Amino acid sequence: MSIFKRVMTGVAAAALALTASIATAQAQTSKVDEIRARGVLRIAGILNEDPYFNKDPRSGEWRGFVVEMGKDMATVLGVNLEIVESSWANSILDVQSGKVDLAFALTALPTRALSVNFSAPTYYNAFTIISPKPELGNLSWAELNDPKYTIAVDLGSAQDQITKAYLPKANILRFKTRDEAILAVQTGKADAIINTVFNSMVMTKKSNGIGAVYVPSPILSSPSVIGINYETDEVWKSFVSAWADYNRRVGNNQTWILMGLEPFGISLEDLPAGFDING
Repeated sequence: MSIFKRVMTGVAAAALALTASIATAQAQTSKVDEIRARGVLRIAGILNEDPYFNKDPRSGEWRGFVVEMGKDMATVLGVNLEIVESSWANSILDVQSGKVDLAFALTALPTRALSVNFSAPTYYNAFTIISPKPELGNLSWAELNDPKYTIAVDLGSAQDQITKAYLPKANILRFKTRDEAILAVQTGKADAIINTVFNSMVMTKKSNGIGAVYVPSPILSSPSVIGINYETDEVWKSFVSAWADYNRRVGNNQTWILMGLEPFGISLEDLPAGFDING
């Protein structure tokens, strides 16, 4: 190969490398630029999901601790917050399709990690039982794994996965909705219902006759994460995780969670023994 050809080959290679570097740099800032150009950060919101989300049907205003988290992230980005109505099942699809930028308050199930990227934990949740029978309050998951106990759960939820993993021998009643599972306990068809700490605490305030919240041992503490589209750039993913990690460590996320629980008369001292928001 002549010296000229070698030089030209080197120039071409350098040009390709420069182009790739520019493209990478552009991709790394594209999501933040997109959000700032739009002027809003869009997150999935779930109706009637206190203390996470709730929407006032008259004013259209949203409340809940996830809303407060979203507002803070939007402020950091210098934009407004837009909450897009969704459901727990659809929020992941909405992230995948680009309908929303983020889905907060996801239980970090491995199967979900196949669909969306997870941020660092925003807080830790734990699986609980709610029961009007105090004798169930001292039982471990292993002791609850018995056909003599009837447990209600909403089909396909994270708590349903817990029943499959830890309560295969128990009598599990699976319902399409959480309200149906609650009714099963209220009417005596089930001994207990499984859910997560914050949902469980609010459920006892909203639904008469379902009993108290207990955290069976061992404590099944699961990180709550933010769902991010896999196709977005690494700068965006890094930012969301840094926001989650920072606010968990300095206690802001706990403050927002307690704000969401306050309308129901629930304080930090009321949370079940053995549970720690920060893991």
